[in-house]
Amino acid sequence: MAISEQQIQSVLSAVIDPVTGKDYFTANNVNNIQIEDNHVSLEIVLGYPAKSVTAEIHKRIEDALNTIPGIGTINVSVTSKIISHGVQGNVKLIQGVKNVIAIASGKGGVGKSATAVNLALALSAEGASVGILDADIYGPSQPQMLGITVHPESKDGKTMEPVIAHGIQAMSIGLLIDVETPMVWRGPMVTQALQQLLNDTNWNDVDYLFVDLPPGTGDIQLTLAQKIPVTGAVIVTTPQDIALLDARKGLKMFEKVGIPIFGIVENMSTHVCSQCGHTENIFGTGGGEKMCKDYGVDFLGALPLDIKIREQTDIGVPSVVAEPNGRIAENYREIAQRLAIKVAESTEDHSELFTKIIMEDN
Repeated sequence: MAISEQQIQSVLSAVIDPVTGKDYFTANNVNNIQIEDNHVSLEIVLGYPAKSVTAEIHKRIEDALNTIPGIGTINVSVTSKIISHGVQGNVKLIQGVKNVIAIASGKGGVGKSATAVNLALALSAEGASVGILDADIYGPSQPQMLGITVHPESKDGKTMEPVIAHGIQAMSIGLLIDVETPMVWRGPMVTQALQQLLNDTNWNDVDYLFVDLPPGTGDIQLTLAQKIPVTGAVIVTTPQDIALLDARKGLKMFEKVGIPIFGIVENMSTHVCSQCGHTENIFGTGGGEKMCKDYGVDFLGALPLDIKIREQTDIGVPSVVAEPNGRIAENYREIAQRLAIKVAESTEDHSELFTKIIMEDN
C-alpha cells in the first residue's frame, strides 16, 4: 500500500518537540515532504537554534515514521532558521542584526551583565550567530567578562568591526578607551555614543544581539529604550524585596515604550556553598515567580549565587565556556532556550500593540 502525505502529517502531529512542547505539524515546522516508492524525505525547520537537541529530534521523528506500515528509507533534515521579528514603532532597524534582546534590571548588583553574556554564549553554543553590545557607557564590564584586550578595527575609518570573543561578536565603549578612564558625560552624549556603537558597528548576520543595558530606569534608560530597535526585553532580578521593587520599575519602563517582555530571570536564587554544596535562600524565595504572576509575564528560570560565576567572568571565561557540561552552564542553556522560543513565537509586526507614550507623575 502506498504511503500518503496525510499519513505522514498525522504521525508528525503526535511528535512533540523537546524544547517547545508543541508538535511539529501544527507548529508549521514540516517542509518539503517527498514520497517515492514509500521512501520518505522531509525537512524540519525550527525557529530556534537547536544544536544540542538535533539528534533527539531526528530520533523522535524517525521512530514515529517507522510506525507507518510499509515505509521504506527515511531521510529527515533538521535545520534552524532564525528570522527577524517586530520591534517598537518608528525605530530604524540595525544593519546585519535580525533580533535585539535587551537585558535590563531596575538596579545594579543583581548580576545582569553576567547573565547577559552567559545567555549570549549559550545561544551561540546552540548554533546561532550572536552578538553582544555593552550599553553601559559609564561602567562597561563586557570586555573583562569576555576576556577582550584588543581594540576594534576599522577598515574604512568610519565604521568598526566587532571583536570576536568565544565565538560571539562584541562591542563596548570599554574597547575604545583606557580601562581607568571615567566617562564624565551627560545624558545626551551617552545616548549619542551608544547609538554610534550600535549603528557604526559592522554586525555580521547576527541572529540575536544582546544589549546589556545599564541599571536603572531614568532618562537615559528610557531614551535608549526608545532609540534601540528591540524585539523584546528580559528583566534580571534577585528574590530580594528591594531588587524586586526596582525590577518592577524596569518592567513598567518597557511597557511604556511598547517593548514586549520576554520574561524574568531570577539571579542569585539560592546560594551554593563551595565547600559542602549546601544550598540556602539568602535573598528570599519565590519573588521572581510572584512578580511574573503579578504582571502576566513568563518566568524564564532561576540561577544560583555561585562563586564560580563571579570567578569565571572575572577572568574572561564565563561559565558556559569555562564548564560547558557543568550544572551552571546547563541552567543558562535552559533559560536561553526558553528565551529563543519566546523570540520565535513573537509576532513579526508589533505596531498594532503599541500605544502612545504617556508620562505620568506618580
